[in-house]
Amino acid sequence: MLKVDRLTKTYGTAGGRDLTVLKEVSFALRAGASVAIVGPSGSGKTTLLGLCAGLDQPSSGTVELAGRSIGTLSEDARALVRNEHVGFVFQNFQLVPTLTALENVMVPIELRGTGGAQVETEARALLERVGLAERCDHYPVQLSGGEQQRVALARAFMNRPKILFCDEPTGNLDGDTAQAMVELIFGLNQEKATTLVLVTHDLDLAQRCHRIIRLKGGAVVADDQSWGDHETHEIHERKS
Repeated sequence: MLKVDRLTKTYGTAGGRDLTVLKEVSFALRAGASVAIVGPSGSGKTTLLGLCAGLDQPSSGTVELAGRSIGTLSEDARALVRNEHVGFVFQNFQLVPTLTALENVMVPIELRGTGGAQVETEARALLERVGLAERCDHYPVQLSGGEQQRVALARAFMNRPKILFCDEPTGNLDGDTAQAMVELIFGLNQEKATTLVLVTHDLDLAQRCHRIIRLKGGAVVADDQSWGDHETHEIHERKS
């Protein structure tokens, strides 16, 4: 479902020096797998997520998404691939401010040129599932940060994605709501065989994935459970 090969991202700076934020990252995920990308702030996690989803172009290396090499596609073609196969939960929500919660959730399907009563019914059902049945007609400015995050989650599920990218999906939620969102995310992963790629600082959340990739300084320093003796021991202790 996702294959990343020697992915590198470099930015030019005002001082004329290149800043490399991602260095030769490679991994592959089968359909239905789940991976957590962890690491300190500034390690390249969100950059990697955006490149995997085709939201940005790498400086070098390749990304294959749902069997297509997206680096050779035009902006419009990449957008079409995302609309057909991808759900994305952004850390800063990315809701359309002039649309209601219900309309925001319906956006992925309406971008395909389809709509109607059935689409609205499905969108309302998703908002009910994330606890926002009474907020369908509210605009983002009328919602709390946690409520906006739940709208973003509902929108990500609307097009029944084959792969779901989540950037700190529980970062703005309280404990009970965060747990409900985790169950929703992993429920989709299991029920629909949706491939899951999430960025998180939460080790408990990361442990629920099949695989953990740790970044530091833009490079992969550990894969699967190979986090170094101290961190691996800590993870096994929590599991037991």
